[in-house]
Amino acid sequence: MTAPHDEDEILGKAYDARLMRRLAEFIKPHWRAFLLATVLMFLGAAIELAPPFLLKQAIDGPIAARQPDGVLPIFGLYVAALLGAFVLRYIQTYIIQSTSQQVMVDIRMRIFSHIQQMSLAFFDRNPVGRLITRITNDVNALNEFMTQGTVALLGDLVRLVFVVITMFVLNWRLALITMILFPVVIATTAVFQRIMRQAFRQVRQTLARVNAFLNEQITGVLVTQLFNREDRSKQRFDELSGEYQNAQFRSLVAFSIFFPVVSFLSVAATALLFNLGGMVVLDGLATIGMLVAFIQYTDQAFQPIRQIAERYNTLQSAMASSERIFGILDTQPEVRDAAAPHPLPTPVRGNIAFRDVVFGYNPLDPVLKGVSFEIPAGQSVAVVGATGAGKTSLVSLMARFYDIQQGAITLDGVDIREVAQEELRRHIGAVPQDPVCFSGTILSNIRLHDETTSEEQARRAAEIANAAPFIDRLPGGYEYEVRERGANLSVGQRQLLAFARAIAFNPEVLLILDEATSSVDTETEALMQAALDRLMKGRTSIVIAHRLSTIRNVDRILVLHKGKLMEDGSHEELLAQRGFYYRLYQMQFAEQVSA
Repeated sequence: MTAPHDEDEILGKAYDARLMRRLAEFIKPHWRAFLLATVLMFLGAAIELAPPFLLKQAIDGPIAARQPDGVLPIFGLYVAALLGAFVLRYIQTYIIQSTSQQVMVDIRMRIFSHIQQMSLAFFDRNPVGRLITRITNDVNALNEFMTQGTVALLGDLVRLVFVVITMFVLNWRLALITMILFPVVIATTAVFQRIMRQAFRQVRQTLARVNAFLNEQITGVLVTQLFNREDRSKQRFDELSGEYQNAQFRSLVAFSIFFPVVSFLSVAATALLFNLGGMVVLDGLATIGMLVAFIQYTDQAFQPIRQIAERYNTLQSAMASSERIFGILDTQPEVRDAAAPHPLPTPVRGNIAFRDVVFGYNPLDPVLKGVSFEIPAGQSVAVVGATGAGKTSLVSLMARFYDIQQGAITLDGVDIREVAQEELRRHIGAVPQDPVCFSGTILSNIRLHDETTSEEQARRAAEIANAAPFIDRLPGGYEYEVRERGANLSVGQRQLLAFARAIAFNPEVLLILDEATSSVDTETEALMQAALDRLMKGRTSIVIAHRLSTIRNVDRILVLHKGKLMEDGSHEELLAQRGFYYRLYQMQFAEQVSA
């Protein structure tokens, strides 16, 4: 498995036609806006050529003839050209910025929707921080590319071409003089780009390491504080920050050298134009007004060159971000619906069967090895075993979060791989060991913004789950605002809330409880146990619990050991067998007595 920051070190080319074609798919719906911006850009570039030419006309015309009245109309045209260029540039920029934001929304929604469809194995391999970076930082890099690297870059090239053509049309001698230093500028720009490519690599690598370290430290702050490692963590962060600062400094040095050099070459080109162009004027091959106009055109020619070089990093960053984004979008879910999904029988009864199931997160290291059993509709079954026995895997397979390598799992006689995932999970209610709460009200957390679940149903679910008493004590009751990850609720409250959520969605047949009572206190466990007993009645239920005292009332107990089903029977039957379950029970009983 690659390190979390390896993807963030992708450099990318300054231009990749393959990636550009894929980005064009997002731009295509907005092509009219981009076309309009391009037309405005061409018009603006053409109008910007007018002021130097009007200045030439004024100097060679009314000013040389000492006719002040003739200057005023030219001055009016000069001001009109400046205002026209300003208005066109403003409209073009506004269109590009607003349209680019719409494109970014489309890309973000495509990434988010795709991530939501991915299998759990995808999230096992991709840290949350990396996925968030794809939707935020990488999309922002594309936004810069859209606003500065597409039409803007094209505009710089068009302005440069327009200026050069205009100069050769007006006076090819002065144009050649202006072009003398252009090869030096091009060579300087090429060297700068090579230096910046290496500096850019170092900046991204060090930034990736900083982000990875921050993610670890913020997530593991409890351990850091518990073992008094704050100073060591701060020292390491200082080292990484120093490396990032040095990398940024090297890029700043390159910029601080490049731009003064280009400015110097621009001034040098102007000086050459004064010197050699002055001789051309004295020889009568050009006018003074023409020379002044060429000085302004020279400045206009060097401005796009500076901007094109500066946008090199923007292009390179955008290509690297595009490669990472499309890498996510090209990743296909490992669990997919069949081409022609098979519907479940109506009504769904809940008969579950595992037949010689073999499964491993790594296929070469199976967690479940030939597991077979059947749960009749309406029966409650507990799955027990030591850590790593495969209990949670069994439940994850039933919900089809992963696909098995061998065997079959059926619901009412239908292989779940032939059933659409959405339909399958419509019949499954889950209360995980680590309850998930979202930012929002208590009510929205119970019904997950599902408008088909009424407030009355949500309140009733909370009562069944024994969550209503603590909810009523909260300020605002069901309108109480839950913070991110339920930070302002206790573990037991979050667990009861998750239990109420499962009840509110009223799974028709199947309820999966994944060690739902393993991290709550005795009082809360008693509340949940009462709710469990009410809910499991008449439903096919699978309960996973470490504490065997919570599963005495189930119909059957399945005992897993090292991925194999070792025992199957009721609590009393398994105790009488004096096998694996008996030993587990004796160990827990002894621990309780000693405690």
